[in-house]
Amino acid sequence: MMNDMQEEAPSPRSLVFGAPLLRLLAINLAAGVSLAVLLVGGLLLLNPGRLRDLILADHAPGVALGLLLFGFIVTLGSSTMGTAIMAMGQQQTDGGPRRGRGRLVAQRVAAMAPTQGRAASDA
Repeated sequence: MMNDMQEEAPSPRSLVFGAPLLRLLAINLAAGVSLAVLLVGGLLLLNPGRLRDLILADHAPGVALGLLLFGFIVTLGSSTMGTAIMAMGQQQTDGGPRRGRGRLVAQRVAAMAPTQGRAASDA
């Protein structure tokens, strides 16, 4: 009976991944990391500009690979997370791709009056 009355404290992991925003960011960061690993692997496989040869000829190729991978993780991870955050406010109504609500509207603009006097290039 004593065990039934005690509530279990939530674990720190459930607190972090229980929040929808943090879960969204973690999922999109994982997608960005996956893309970065795939991109670095593709660059090493294709060897554009003899990049693989240059990296592997170094005395510490792990440092070069680590820096290259870190740069792609920062770039792609932040862009996927930012895209997810910006897409949060949009509602999908028709089942199609999400689109913004704004529309371009033509407006009349008054023409500027010609200036009096000589132009600066004439002086």
